Amino acid sequence: MSTAILTGQPVPGSSIEADLRSLGFDIRTATDAADAETLLAAVPGDQRVAVVDTRFVGHTHALRLGLTDPRFPLAAVPGAVTAQPAGRQALTRAMARENSTSGGTALAVDSLADRIVTALDADGGEVHRPELGSLVAVVPADPQARNEARQAVGAVDDEAVRLKSAVKARDGFFTTFCISPYSRYLARWCARRGLTPNQVTTASLITALIAAGCAATGTRGGYVAAGLLLLLSFVLDCTDGQLARYSLQYSTLGAWLDATFDRAKEYAYYAGLALGAARGGDDVWALALGAMVLQTCRHVVDFSFNEANHDATANTSPTAALSGKLDSVGWTVWVRRMIVLPIGERWAMIAVLTAATTPRITFYVLLVGCAFAATYTTAGRVLRSLTRKARRTDRAAQALADLADSGPLAGLLVRFLPGAARPTAALSAAAGAALVTLGAWLWGPSWWVVLMAGAYVLLSAEAVARPLKGALDWLVPPVFRAAEYGMVLILAAKADVNGALPAAFGLVAAVAYHHYDTVYRIRGNAGAPPAWLVRAVGGQEGRTLLVAVLAAALTARQFTVALTVLAVAIALVVIAESIRFWVAAHRAGAPSVHDEGEPA
Repeated sequence: MSTAILTGQPVPGSSIEADLRSLGFDIRTATDAADAETLLAAVPGDQRVAVVDTRFVGHTHALRLGLTDPRFPLAAVPGAVTAQPAGRQALTRAMARENSTSGGTALAVDSLADRIVTALDADGGEVHRPELGSLVAVVPADPQARNEARQAVGAVDDEAVRLKSAVKARDGFFTTFCISPYSRYLARWCARRGLTPNQVTTASLITALIAAGCAATGTRGGYVAAGLLLLLSFVLDCTDGQLARYSLQYSTLGAWLDATFDRAKEYAYYAGLALGAARGGDDVWALALGAMVLQTCRHVVDFSFNEANHDATANTSPTAALSGKLDSVGWTVWVRRMIVLPIGERWAMIAVLTAATTPRITFYVLLVGCAFAATYTTAGRVLRSLTRKARRTDRAAQALADLADSGPLAGLLVRFLPGAARPTAALSAAAGAALVTLGAWLWGPSWWVVLMAGAYVLLSAEAVARPLKGALDWLVPPVFRAAEYGMVLILAAKADVNGALPAAFGLVAAVAYHHYDTVYRIRGNAGAPPAWLVRAVGGQEGRTLLVAVLAAALTARQFTVALTVLAVAIALVVIAESIRFWVAAHRAGAPSVHDEGEPA
C-alpha cells in the first residue's frame, strides 16, 4: 500500500483525495510541516510515500505519471513529490531541512511539496519530472487561478493523452501506422480487465509458437495460418509495451521477458518454416540457420555500438551531423527506419511471404533484406566511429569485454602475450574469424580446421588483451559471434548428413540465448553473467575450438549427436541460471526498466 500525506489548507470541492485513492494511495492529512514530518516517519520504509499539496489542481494522469512510475526512486510534479524505498532517506532529509528552515509553521502560503523538491535538487538528488505535455498540474495561489486551472483541466482529455503516450515515441513505419492505431485500445482493454504486461507477453509467445507449429505442417493452409498468427503475435507484442506505458506497470522481469521472448518467437518460427519445408522435400535448414546467425549478429552490432558510445565524451562526428540533418526532412526518417528492417517490417514481410510463397523464398528474401540492412547500419556506424573523436569510458570497455564472452582459454593466453604494441583489437578479431570460417569452408570437418581454430583462439585472446577503447573495438563482439556461429553452420552443412543442420541450429540458438542474456543484464545495469557460467560454457573461443575438434575426430553422425548433446547441455545451464537471476532480481526489487529504444 502507498501512502499520500496531504499538506496545506483543505480546499472545498477538491477531488485530490479521490484522485489519490484511485491511484492506490492511503490518505493521511498533516496540519502543518512538523505534523507532515511525523506522518512521514510513521510510514514503513518499504512503502512508497508521497507528499501532496491539498490545493493541487490537475489531471489524474499527471498525478499517475508523477507519483506511481516504478522506475524512479524520486519523482515530482508541481505540488506533489514521491519517494520509493530507495529514495526515502533523501526525502526524509529534505523534509527535515525544510522544517528546520521554516520552523514547522503552518502551510498556508507556499507548498511544502515544492520546497522539498527544491531541497532535493540542492542535495543533488535525481528527481524525475515527467513530461506532461498538455496535461495540467499546478498549485493555484488564489481562487481566480484555481478556476482558470480547472477550466484548463476540462479543456484537455487526459484519457486521450494517456492513450497517445502509451505508444512508443520512436518506432518503425509498420508499427506506427498499421499496428499502434488500434493496439493501444487493446492495451486499455487489457488494463481495465486487470491483465498485466507479462501476461500479454506470454500470450504473444504462445501465439508465435502456435504459428511456428502451423508452419511446420508444410501445407498451404498451415502457411496461411502461420502468417496470420505471426501478425497477431506481433500485435500482442506491441500491446504489452503499450499496456506497460498506459498503466505504468514497468518491471525488470517484464523487460527481460519482452526482449527474450521476441528472440524466441522469431527463431522458433524459423525452425517451424524449416520443418515445414522438410515435409515437402525441401531442406532449408542452412537458410534458417543463416537467417538466425545474420539477425543475431545484427543485434550484437547494435548492442556493442550503443554500449561503446552512449556515455563517451566528445561524442560527435560529421556523419552524425548529416544524419541529424536528414532527420529534419520528414520522409527520410521513415525511409531510413524501414530499410533497416526493424521487427515490425521484418515480421510483416515474413508473414506475407509465408502465406503467399514457400519457405525457401521467404528465407531468400529475408537473408537479402537483412544483409542489406546490416551493411547499411554497420557502414554508417563505422564511418561515425572513424570520424568522431570520442573518448570511451572504462565502463564502456568493460561492457564490450563482457559482450565478447571470452572464456578461460583466452584468459590464460592473455597472461603470456607480449606487452609490445599490437594490432587493433578489431583487426585481430577479424583475422581470426576469417581463418576459422574460411578453413571450415575450404576443408570441412578436418584437422586443418582444428589448426585454424587454434589460431583463432590466439587471435581472439590478442583482441581482448587490452581494454576495448579503440575507435572500432565495438566490432569485436559481433565479429566473434559471426566466427563462432558461422563455423558451426559451415561444418554442419559440410557434414552432409540428416540432422546435422537442425542440431547446429539448436546449438547456435542456445549460445545466442546466452549472449542475449548478457546484453539484457548489461542494459539493466545488473552486470555480466557470473564468471562460473562463462567458464562452464567454455567462452566463445573454447566452444569454437571444441566444435572444430568434434567435427574432425567424429564421424558425421557422431558429430550430429555431439552437437545435439552440446546444445542441450548449454541450453540447460544458461537458461536455468538466467531464470534464477531474473526472478531473484525481480523479488529483490531491482530498479524497474523499460526499453524505449529503437526497434530491433
